[in-house]
Amino acid sequence: MMRYIFPMRLATVLAILAILAILAATPLHAWEFSVSPICTLTHATEETTVRVTYDPRIPEYAIAFTRTTTAWPDAPVFALRFDGPRGNTISTTRHRLSEGGTTLTITDTGFGNVLDGLELNDTATALIGTAQVTIPLSGAATAVPPFAPAPMPVLPSAVVCSGIQETFNDGF
Repeated sequence: MMRYIFPMRLATVLAILAILAILAATPLHAWEFSVSPICTLTHATEETTVRVTYDPRIPEYAIAFTRTTTAWPDAPVFALRFDGPRGNTISTTRHRLSEGGTTLTITDTGFGNVLDGLELNDTATALIGTAQVTIPLSGAATAVPPFAPAPMPVLPSAVVCSGIQETFNDGF
């Protein structure tokens, strides 16, 4: 009887490990926040990865949209439309494309409109030239607040994700 217990336990452990490996390989479509090495908010869909960062040492915000299957078109104006209860469209001419055009990045010293749009709406649509990519914002409302201004003690080595009170050019 004892000689059958070990193989059954081993088979169970191997089955659990196989399930965990499959889950680890499956992309999770959730908004995630981290503070290392800089404040970062990320979300991935099958078509696009969105990465919002804030580096308090500069201080500068950035939002990058990386397409997985195709490049962004080169166009003079980029717009970000938020649809939902607090809908808004903001645009800028100060965007840049990566080499190869798969990543579109916007930087500024304030991102109040962007963060409000992510937190308070249902979808965000990136618009440039003929390209239009919609990103669901489900779950963003709980991931965005760490970027919001919050009174807190600042330690010399701390990275602080706050300070959105600036307004920024071109509507961003």
